[in-house]
Amino acid sequence: MLRECKEGTLLDIIVTPNAKKTEIVGRDEWRNRLEVKVKAPPVEGKANKEIIKFFSKLFGDVEIVAGEKSSKKTILIRKPLKEVEEILNSLI
Repeated sequence: MLRECKEGTLLDIIVTPNAKKTEIVGRDEWRNRLEVKVKAPPVEGKANKEIIKFFSKLFGDVEIVAGEKSSKKTILIRKPLKEVEEILNSLI
């Protein structure tokens, strides 16, 4: 779910669009991904924009680096792995 890379930390997520609110639901241990619900629909990049906005509030500089057209995405967080782990552990 979390991997260190030279630019920061990679976070694997699985997204459910059209939710009542945007939130982290928990960890999907079977898929080894963070489960995220997004209020926006998966149309014209709206869900991706909401994901970026949501994770930017938590971590600062982020971008989707894989899965732009999939429910399974990888996000690059430009922070050290340890710092990302601490933030996520406080949320889940």
